[in-house]
Amino acid sequence: MAKICKRFSVKFLIGFFCFLFLIFSLIFTFWWGIFVPKDQIAKEKIFSVEKGQGLLEISQNLEKEGLIKNKIFFILYVLLKEKEKSLQAGKYFLSSSMNIPQIAQKIISGDIAKIKVTIPEGFNTKDIEEKLGIKLPAENLEGYLFPDTYYLPVDFTGEDLVKVMRENFEKKIAPYKEEIEKSGKTLQEIIIMASLLEKEVKTKEEKELVAGILWKRLKVGMPLQVDATITYLTGKKTTKITFEDLQIDSPYNTYKYKGLPPGPICNPGLESILAALYPKESDYWYYLSTPDGKTLFFKTLEEHNLAKAKYLK
Repeated sequence: MAKICKRFSVKFLIGFFCFLFLIFSLIFTFWWGIFVPKDQIAKEKIFSVEKGQGLLEISQNLEKEGLIKNKIFFILYVLLKEKEKSLQAGKYFLSSSMNIPQIAQKIISGDIAKIKVTIPEGFNTKDIEEKLGIKLPAENLEGYLFPDTYYLPVDFTGEDLVKVMRENFEKKIAPYKEEIEKSGKTLQEIIIMASLLEKEVKTKEEKELVAGILWKRLKVGMPLQVDATITYLTGKKTTKITFEDLQIDSPYNTYKYKGLPPGPICNPGLESILAALYPKESDYWYYLSTPDGKTLFFKTLEEHNLAKAKYLK
C-alpha cells in the first residue's frame, strides 16, 4: 500500500510539474509574442488601414508586412483590451522594432503618419504648388495662406493644406483684428501691403520704413512703383526690371497704375503684416535695394536717381 501511494505521489508530482511547465510556457509565449518586438532594429514603413477593415484583416496584413511575429498575438491583445471596434483607418509609420502594444496603440488612437511641410514666407500659391507637387483649390487664396511649418498626413491633398494654412492665418491675425479696424484700413489692404513688403525688403526695420513710404505715396496719389509687382507679373526669378516689363498692362503694374494692386502678390509672414499695420513715419519718399542686399532710403528723387546710377549700373 505504501508503495502504491509513493508511486501515485511521484506521478502526481510529475504531472503537476508538467502542468506548471505548460502554463509557464504559455505565459512566456504570450509575453514574448506580445511584448517582445519582431526585430530589435528596423526602419519605419508606411502601413495602411483601409476603411471597413476589421481586426482579422488588419492583423493578417501586419503579419504579411513583417511587422509582427504572428497575427494571433495581435488579435489576442486587442481582444483582451476590448478595442477591436476602436481600430482607425489611415496610414501609419510602423516598424517591426515596435511591440504589439505600441503598434496597436497607434492604430487605436489614430496616430496617423505625418510629414513635415514648410512653406517659406513670401511664397505665392504657384510656388507652393511647384514645391509640393500638388494642386490647390481654384479659389483666390493669395495672401491668406499663412507661411509656417505644418505636420500633415502623408497622403494630404491641396484642400488639406489650404484648410490648415487658412486656420493658422485666422489664428495669427485674430489678436490684431481690432487694431486693423482702428487703422482705417481693411484687412485686404493690410495683407496686400504686407505682401509687397515681404517681397521688397528683408528686415523688420526696413519693412516698417518702406510701409511708411508706400502708405504715404498712396495718400498723395503717387504710384507705388514696387518692383516686386513686376516680377510677380513676369514670373522672373531675377530682380532686374526691363523697360518692356514696365509696359505690361495690368492693374498689378504699380508703375503704370496708381493705388494698391487688386490683390496680394504672395503670402506674407506676421512680421510683414505687422509692418504694414504699424508703419514707421519718416521724411523718406524713396528707397533702393542694392545688389548686395542693403536698402538705402532717400528724401528726394534726385538723391534716389544718383543712387540708382551708382548702384544699378
